[in-house]
Amino acid sequence: MNFLTIGHRGVMGVEPENTLRSFVAAQEAGLDAIELDLHLSKDGALVVMHDTDVDRTTDGTGPIAEKTLAELRALDAGRGEHVPEFEEVLEAVHTPLQAEIKDKQAARALAEVMNRRDLAGRVEVSSFHDEAIAEIKPLVPGVRTALIASRYGTDIVDRAVEAGAGTVCLNIRRLTLEIVERARKADLRIIGWVVNTQDQLRLVRAFGLDGATTDHPDIKRTGRFTA
Repeated sequence: MNFLTIGHRGVMGVEPENTLRSFVAAQEAGLDAIELDLHLSKDGALVVMHDTDVDRTTDGTGPIAEKTLAELRALDAGRGEHVPEFEEVLEAVHTPLQAEIKDKQAARALAEVMNRRDLAGRVEVSSFHDEAIAEIKPLVPGVRTALIASRYGTDIVDRAVEAGAGTVCLNIRRLTLEIVERARKADLRIIGWVVNTQDQLRLVRAFGLDGATTDHPDIKRTGRFTA
């Protein structure tokens, strides 16, 4: 099986995260998939941003949920980029996407877009929230889902199975061989994050993971040769 390289918020190590510029750069670098984050604006638009507020990544301040789409689009998200809507990303790149539900309320909005545009084959839905994964499963026929975890133990495998996820995306700092073996017995795919150095890449390859999420596009090139 091919080792997948997933661009973290595009290629956030070299471009403003979660912007069209970053996603296009990830595609041009040949990354296998692009990870992005989803929230709902005050008026229900599905927008791409990681944090719950706009302070860190734009020239604005305040919670996303308290701003309309027009207000969000007026912000500078880095190098003159605006905060994109999810459907803008679908038009800007053709690379497969891993769409992370940051705001649980975004699950139904994402399901509507996926069904309308027949995206089950192109978009894998991920979340730290077990209930968001469980909620979207019956809403989108054939959807592929991934449970993300930062601080976890062997229970992450049981949680993923119960939520109906086919993949676990795991912080490599807490990864153990026991967890990998349990995940394999449950037929789960395993993605490690965040992999930005050669030592980290060697670690995830040694564990036999299916892929890595990275901030840097050159991991794609070196990943092919690292055993």
